[in-house]
Amino acid sequence: MLEIAVIYLAAAIIAVPIAKRLGLGSVLGYLLAGVFIGPFVLGVVGDQTEVMHFAEFGVVMMLFLVGLELQPSRLWKLRHSIIGLGGLQVLMTAALIMAVCYWTFSLKWQTSLAIGFMLALSSTAIVLQTLAEKGWIKQDGGQNAFSVLLFQDIAVIPILALLPLLAFQDTTLIAGATSQNHNLIEAFPAWAQASIALSVIALIIVAGKYISAPVFRYIADTRLSEVFTIFALFLVISIALVMQKIGLSPALGTFLAGVVLAESDFRHELEADIEPFKGLLLGLFFITVGASIDFAFLLDTFALVITLVAALVIIKAAVLFCLAHIFKMQSTQKLLFSLALAQGGEFAFVLVSVTGNLQILNTEQVKLVTLVVAISMLLAPLLLLAYEKYVTGINEATRDYDSAEDIASTKNVIVAGYGRFGQVIGRLLRAQGYHLSILDHSPSQVDLVRKFGDQAFYGDAARKNLLEAAGAKDAQLLVIAVDEPDKTLEIIELAQKHYPHLKIVTRAIDRRHAYQIRQLGVTACKRETFDSSISLGVEALKLLGESTENATRAGEIFRQHDENALISLAEVWGDDHVYGAAVKQSMQDLIQVLNQDKALLNYKNSAEATGDLDNA
Repeated sequence: MLEIAVIYLAAAIIAVPIAKRLGLGSVLGYLLAGVFIGPFVLGVVGDQTEVMHFAEFGVVMMLFLVGLELQPSRLWKLRHSIIGLGGLQVLMTAALIMAVCYWTFSLKWQTSLAIGFMLALSSTAIVLQTLAEKGWIKQDGGQNAFSVLLFQDIAVIPILALLPLLAFQDTTLIAGATSQNHNLIEAFPAWAQASIALSVIALIIVAGKYISAPVFRYIADTRLSEVFTIFALFLVISIALVMQKIGLSPALGTFLAGVVLAESDFRHELEADIEPFKGLLLGLFFITVGASIDFAFLLDTFALVITLVAALVIIKAAVLFCLAHIFKMQSTQKLLFSLALAQGGEFAFVLVSVTGNLQILNTEQVKLVTLVVAISMLLAPLLLLAYEKYVTGINEATRDYDSAEDIASTKNVIVAGYGRFGQVIGRLLRAQGYHLSILDHSPSQVDLVRKFGDQAFYGDAARKNLLEAAGAKDAQLLVIAVDEPDKTLEIIELAQKHYPHLKIVTRAIDRRHAYQIRQLGVTACKRETFDSSISLGVEALKLLGESTENATRAGEIFRQHDENALISLAEVWGDDHVYGAAVKQSMQDLIQVLNQDKALLNYKNSAEATGDLDNA
């Protein structure tokens, strides 16, 4: 056992750093490590089935951590993409693959449908790990990919329930397979199983909301970090076990627990404790996927396998791209969304095992599907690498951040983001004699600023050590001028948690972003195009024949009304019905105020022209 552990660890130590240096990412490094040590290349490890079952717990931990990043309100906002986008992706992809299997390969409809559902699922482990590693998880394409993956994890449950109905043999043939899961409630009627499942989910929610806080405080009072780590692992493993015992997805249960605990004061401690175990187990999982590729069978059926892998990627990417267009994603985000999910997933290995026991698929078909899924998962990081290289142009980000020791601190102002917006603020503050410490996450922008004699540092202000190195403990003011809305919110939350004395002024990308900023308690924010748009609007009024006075007064009234409306509307933003009504009322009020002011100004001008100055 120790020899096997040493082999896995050595393979990871050698392959992953090399893959990272080549720009391939850690996931591909783990997969390649598995390929080389697997039974079909070097042969230093054997069958991966048992190891994979253990390593899949890394996916469970990953979804717990993902849940910790999603507050319930934010998850509720994703409901349309989870159900609508996720549901359409699974159904459309399964239908297309079923049609190809039925009409092209003349498979029975039961076999075709089972394969369709298996291949419709994508790899939660590879996709989320790669998106997080590249910093894309909070982009529109990344968020929608996450929504689809969450729906797929939920969909596994009804798919497993459907498979026995497609069996060619009596379903008692799978008794041995299902007994492995030790489902304690499978003998109960369907209504009782549903009631028990809902009760367990409700218990997890209630315990997370009302019981977890005092337990965490009790554990924290021991001041023993290892005890807190033990409790964090106990929490995740217990929830996963309970969900498994009632026939539900362990990953889904821990994700739900993570969402409930997202608002806990101990969220960051939980993340810090679980993260190393998650990384280790996910790495092991990727190695087992690479080692499970049957190269002997691949050589015998090379042309067919490569054709099927290409067909799978093309079909899934085409469906995803169409859905991205329907859901009106931006062009680059459409491509990110499509390439991120255009592969098979780890749950396909579970489903293919069940279909083999049910004899829905024969032995050769099981091998073929397993091989297609494994190779498509191997290609997944390469597709995202192609996206990074040829679409986003962010390969410059391979440069390391400046070290905390090299960053000059300040006791005045920290500026996060020094592009066109941040530079204007920085020049004004410098002209008034304030010392700045500048952080920017773009290497090219930092190099450009340095060419003009300004001192700037390459760093992410959302990283506590870099923000602190810039002087967050002693500084008076933090100026956030980055161009990524989610990054702005992340920096605000970090500063408020660790440096509550630090005053914050921030750039808002748009009105929606301004609402989010105000809901975090930051009132000193300006929308980046608001003032310039009003100024240009005033010029437009002048060209339309309005007097300078009329146009200027209209612009100022509009500015004041909109600023006041922003404050009041921020309180109801998120409630679509109330917000929509409030927006309509605000617009009607604005029109009324402008009309009244215009009538008053016209009357005044008329009175002045006729000499009736007393009435004017």
